[in-house]
Amino acid sequence: MTAQTALVDKAPQFAHARPVRDTASGARRLKYLLVVLAFLLPSAIPLVLFVLGPMIAAAWVSLNQWNLLAPMKFVGIDNYVKLLRDPQTGAVFLHTVYYIAGYLPLVYVGGLLLALALNSALKGRSLLRGVYFLPVITSWIVVALVWRWLLSPSNGIVNTVLAWSGIHGPGWWTDPSWSMPSIILASAWKDLGFVMVILLAGLQAIPTDLYDAAKVDGANAWKRFFSVTLPLLSPSTFFVIVISLVNGFQVFDQIYAMTGGGPNGSSESVVAEIYDLTFRYGRAGDASALSWMLFIVILAVTLIQIRGQKRWVTYG
Repeated sequence: MTAQTALVDKAPQFAHARPVRDTASGARRLKYLLVVLAFLLPSAIPLVLFVLGPMIAAAWVSLNQWNLLAPMKFVGIDNYVKLLRDPQTGAVFLHTVYYIAGYLPLVYVGGLLLALALNSALKGRSLLRGVYFLPVITSWIVVALVWRWLLSPSNGIVNTVLAWSGIHGPGWWTDPSWSMPSIILASAWKDLGFVMVILLAGLQAIPTDLYDAAKVDGANAWKRFFSVTLPLLSPSTFFVIVISLVNGFQVFDQIYAMTGGGPNGSSESVVAEIYDLTFRYGRAGDASALSWMLFIVILAVTLIQIRGQKRWVTYG
């Protein structure tokens, strides 16, 4: 009886002990959360002010009719409906997809070839890496103007070299059929260095033991490339594709500097159309709606890539 009485007396003590432990654990979690927020605050404030804030503002503007001067007039989703019915919207999206379809394979294959070459025992490869990366940090306006001169139909170097071979060069950025290929060439040349650096880092992370084992198994250079290099380079390839697609959908600087969207709107991209709607035609509501449509497309494409990476990206 004495032992039972002692247990009964101790039972309330155990019952009161649990809330004390929960309170202490909650205080630790709150302290940890505050520490994390303190470290995130320097980057969170600019994120809210310059990214999330403008996005929310653009969403509100897209529901209004506004010419940047007069007061806004709420129109609901009329701007979206008008854009979906406008053939120009489909045209600028097709031009953007055309740009991506030409730019992405060109910049990836070129960057991969450069990475493979500079990953070998090549004399002066450190200097060459810097030289090939130099266009990446060069202003797009400068690059666009240089390529505009190189591809000049009358006195450009490219057409001059083609004439020496008996080939009549095209009109490049002055020809509606060649304006977008001109922009693709300039864009791929500028971004080759960035893709090269990413893929070069991926190549240097591949263990050399795998290549040695493949050689022992009798695999030649091509088999080693397709069986070892490409599969283990897939994480870097995935990163390059995602970044290049996102940047490709937002192409603007080179178009603005080289062609201005012409001739006859043949190189007008989505972002260039957003610019024109806002500052040329005073249709900020339509421009904001188009920017949100572009955001939804980029988000959908990115999510599809993230979901599909499990089928072809090899980690480790």
